[in-house]
Amino acid sequence: MGIYLNPGNEQFVVSVNSELYVDKTELIKYTNSRIGKDRPLICSSRPRRFGKTMAVTMLAAYYSKGCHSEKLFEGLQISQNEFFKVHLNKYNVIFLDIQWMYGNALEEMKRDSTLKVVSYIQEQVIAELREEYAEYVRDDDISLPSVLAKINVMTKEQFIIIIDEWDCLFREDKNNENLQKEYINLLRGLFKGTPSGAFLKLAYITGILPIKKYGTQSALNNFREHTMVSPRQMAEYVGFTETEVRTICKGHDMPFKEMQRWYDGYYFEKIGHIYSPNSVIEAVDSREFGNYWSGTETYESLMTYIAMDFDGLRQLIVNMLGNQRCSIDVESFQNDITSFKSADDVITLLIHMGYLAYDSKTKKVFIPNDEVRSVFLRAIRNDGWEEVIKAVDASEALLKATLEMNEKAVAQMIQEVHMKSSSSLIYNNEISLSSVIALAYYSACRDYTLVRELPTGNGFADMVFLPKRTSLNPALVVELKWDKTAEGAISQIKSKGYVSVLKEYKGNILLVGINYEKKSRKHQCRIEKFEM
Repeated sequence: MGIYLNPGNEQFVVSVNSELYVDKTELIKYTNSRIGKDRPLICSSRPRRFGKTMAVTMLAAYYSKGCHSEKLFEGLQISQNEFFKVHLNKYNVIFLDIQWMYGNALEEMKRDSTLKVVSYIQEQVIAELREEYAEYVRDDDISLPSVLAKINVMTKEQFIIIIDEWDCLFREDKNNENLQKEYINLLRGLFKGTPSGAFLKLAYITGILPIKKYGTQSALNNFREHTMVSPRQMAEYVGFTETEVRTICKGHDMPFKEMQRWYDGYYFEKIGHIYSPNSVIEAVDSREFGNYWSGTETYESLMTYIAMDFDGLRQLIVNMLGNQRCSIDVESFQNDITSFKSADDVITLLIHMGYLAYDSKTKKVFIPNDEVRSVFLRAIRNDGWEEVIKAVDASEALLKATLEMNEKAVAQMIQEVHMKSSSSLIYNNEISLSSVIALAYYSACRDYTLVRELPTGNGFADMVFLPKRTSLNPALVVELKWDKTAEGAISQIKSKGYVSVLKEYKGNILLVGINYEKKSRKHQCRIEKFEM
């Protein structure tokens, strides 16, 4: 048993014995299905604190010859699988935590300036292989792929390679192209070519970024990639599913609705709603809902990306802060943090980092939940977005004026948001007006669920604010007009029966009509009570 070669199962023991362990062992069913098949290479990328390290330590505990884990998996889901014992602790496993090894390499380089990071990584693993295969590994061997190929030729033994934080060098030393090329060449030696096909039984690598692209091709295009944009078979293992979170809330007497408001929002078509494991665990552990995201990725990193001067980027961020979903192209992203060519590239990176969620069916992106939205607000509050922050700060007063049916005050407040924010909030049609109105009503998200373009049978209501169960506020049906009249907006709500969609709703309803007159650059507002 070594650090890198055939590690033990101690880390996974800690996970299983924790109070909030969620059984994700059926991931092993999928990895087992790739053994002995063409391209047994899996890359699973996901944000920090989404269970990457737990997954790799679980796989090492299951496959490694360096431990005996049958009792450890006893009672877990994978133990019920008919092939459970076929692969249990049967393989030579090489386990690499690149983040940890990179940190150690930097310390060693302080003493030896000739040392290189990629050479250090290879030397550490080869040293352990030399102890195990002294007959075949020479003192002057420096290439890890060559050593593994030689061992395979002489012994016919194969290896499972597991890498955590595979993309660390692309994130931590993002401008060092020489280092990145050396690292990619090492990975190519391990995972591409005829010799690697002989010595490699299975590969599982995980990180935040998908595999780096050069042009339109991945540097390791033989990997099966699973990402936040396209998780495929890995979807249910990326985070906590809604069923798992409901079970956690029930077992720890935590209100599911509040957990949902704070941490729900990521969504995969095949699985449904996904939650950040770290945030759920922290909330249960501390018995308090709040922002635990800033402890995993500092808001400064988010601030760096959203401050980039790409045409349309700021408007996209503003629209999403206003609860809008925005169409983007995720295909042009080069899977690194330097090769940005458009606003879509920056937005795609934020999806992979977990700051944004992506609906693969509609190809739209959005801010997933209150926790992440608060991180965005903190970032822009410190980066010159004064006009947007003023709109958010004034939103409490706007909601109060709306509930009090103070039409003049509502129109004036929306007018102020528009006039003070012309550099960021662009008015050119009803869609952009909708984004500004949603941002102006930002604080309403605490008590309401905002539904845009709600189908009613006779059309679509522009915006409907549905009160959450804990709120005593009335529902709001909002219709927006451009160069028409606020009275006309109210008439349309009535004539097209927009409130009929709320027939099951038993509370009060306010009809809100808002019009923007382009020539005078003025807003008008009308508010009426409606009895079902």
